[in-house]
Amino acid sequence: MEIKSRFDHYNINVLDLQKSLDFYEKALGLKEVRRKKADDDSFILVYIGDETTGFTLELTWLRDWDRPYNLGDNEQHLCVRLENDYDKTREFHKKNGWVCYENESMGLYFINDPDGYWIEILPLKR
Repeated sequence: MEIKSRFDHYNINVLDLQKSLDFYEKALGLKEVRRKKADDDSFILVYIGDETTGFTLELTWLRDWDRPYNLGDNEQHLCVRLENDYDKTREFHKKNGWVCYENESMGLYFINDPDGYWIEILPLKR
């Protein structure tokens, strides 16, 4: 049997939903696609996307969570490719204090979101 699948979304939990939404729009141009709120207000799910691929990042806010998430030693990350000027965007990310790791020989760098998740930044074409 051959199975074919497509990526739909990836989820991360966030402590401050508005702060995360502001970060992802300002740093990466990702915008809210849809939102779901629990009837009892215990959670809010906000899906953000790039308006090109259909893939979304699900930001989950939990009302009763009151402390930063412990991301542990897991080295997972999200990766995006920039359509605009890579060097100018890297300088913008540096100016805002978001760059947490650079590897110039590999032509990549990472930024941190408000909850400590790493996002790899690559040019659209290499």
